[in-house]
Amino acid sequence: MSKILAVARWEYMEKVKSKIFLIGLLVTPLIMVGMGVLPTLFVSQQDERSKIIGVIDPSGRVAGPFAERMQNRYTLKNHQPNYVVIPLSSGTGTDVEEAVQDANARVAHDQIDGYVVLGPDGRDSIVEYRSKVIGDFAIAARIEENLKAVLAEQRVVSLGLDPSILQQLVVKLDVRMTKLSQKGEKEEAGFERVFLSAYVFLMMLFLLIVTSGQMLVRSVIEEKANRIVEVLVSSCSPTELMAGKVLGLSGLGLTQMGFWSLIGVAASLQFGMNLIDLSQALLLVVYFILGYLFYAAIFIAAGSPLNTEQEAQQITSYLVLLLILPIVLALPAMKDPGATWIKVLTFIPFLTPTMMALRIPIQMPALWEILLTVVIMLFSIWGGMVAAGRIFRIGILMTGKSPKIKEILRWIKNG
Repeated sequence: MSKILAVARWEYMEKVKSKIFLIGLLVTPLIMVGMGVLPTLFVSQQDERSKIIGVIDPSGRVAGPFAERMQNRYTLKNHQPNYVVIPLSSGTGTDVEEAVQDANARVAHDQIDGYVVLGPDGRDSIVEYRSKVIGDFAIAARIEENLKAVLAEQRVVSLGLDPSILQQLVVKLDVRMTKLSQKGEKEEAGFERVFLSAYVFLMMLFLLIVTSGQMLVRSVIEEKANRIVEVLVSSCSPTELMAGKVLGLSGLGLTQMGFWSLIGVAASLQFGMNLIDLSQALLLVVYFILGYLFYAAIFIAAGSPLNTEQEAQQITSYLVLLLILPIVLALPAMKDPGATWIKVLTFIPFLTPTMMALRIPIQMPALWEILLTVVIMLFSIWGGMVAAGRIFRIGILMTGKSPKIKEILRWIKNG
């Protein structure tokens, strides 16, 4: 144990003093906050100039009221209209194809930002907005909203009713999703809080495994390249060396997580936020530790037979894909955390920590699922560490050509 602690202490102190670690410790939270906040700020910003929108209306009944609504309802900071709507062709006898060609030419020469093509009678359910830029979802939503309002008003008038009735018929609702506990009690947890707590856990685990795993692999490769590993194994066994490396880098990762968690707690107290219950947080910490130890075994097993940085990058990139999958599945999992396919993925060791992180804040899994997944992770960690130890014992002293998969499997089998 003294040799394991000596290796762990050296690994920890060597990395924690490096400038890269200190910079990452401070910069990473800023990057995470920036990735979450900046896109929202940019999307919510108003346009800097008025956008010119053309309308092709063969019926001649919709373009006028639509232009009036768009120009009056939305304004810029300088009080100019956000949208200037101009009829490109309107009325019966309109040659739509000729109007479209003219509109395309205007868009190509930047005379207009885009144009709307209405159906022959102005009441078709499909309306096209054509533009060079199709990523502005706000303008599409506003066109749809105002066209619906104009068409609804015209239909009310055609029925001989007062258009003001529409205002009386419109009902505004604000549907808020509130979580209920297992006992059926109301909890102060909306979708934003649940999603944020699960997403933050996923990102923290992802960053910890990626950074620590890569450092673990690079440490082994550097020592093999510098022939330092031969000196180390003369003072301690390969198993002690591997255990010390895992322990030291685990402490380094926990230092990162502890520092970031303190920042999160301080921010929560400052802004009066409560992202997650204490009981759920403790359970997530358990899966956090189990997931890290499991992936640490995988990284060290994958890195031991390697000899170059290029090989290490290829291997680690494949392992990172396993961590990205739960992030991709975050929204479907939140929609139906009790789905069969979600439960099946939960019992796969590579995905267990991250899938449970998605399920716990949304809908607490059954007790048997929690116990079974913990047991699965413990056995997976034990098996992974045993396999990693056998690969590490032989792989760290090998140089030259990397061994094939069959040879590595023989190492694991023969011990």
